[in-house]
Amino acid sequence: QVQLVESGGGLVQAGGSLRLSCAASGRPFTRVAMGWFRQGLGKEREFVAATSRTGVSTRHADSVKGRFAISSDSAKNTVYLQMNSLKPEDTAVYYCAAFETTLPTYASTRGNEYTYWGQGTQVTVSA
Repeated sequence: QVQLVESGGGLVQAGGSLRLSCAASGRPFTRVAMGWFRQGLGKEREFVAATSRTGVSTRHADSVKGRFAISSDSAKNTVYLQMNSLKPEDTAVYYCAAFETTLPTYASTRGNEYTYWGQGTQVTVSA
């Protein structure tokens, strides 16, 4: 079992920044690949960013490239999502997710590959 706890959401004006954190526990951090997904009101869940279990590989959705960045700190068992130049369309509940893998450089964009999910944190961007 992997437990995930997100934090850092909130209300911000367009153009502003937020940093989301996701603390993982229950398994060695280096055994899990992690990702961020989001779901806006009335919308389907969508991929945002992912990192491999080693942190060597990362992937970002086209809609956030150049604005968002995923990173991880194995000493703190935490993955981050730095969000800059936020837009109203970024408003959503953001979820941290994880799955166990032996592959060192695999970062998944597919939600159905993730086994563990956090409770979500709301990000609201005002115009």
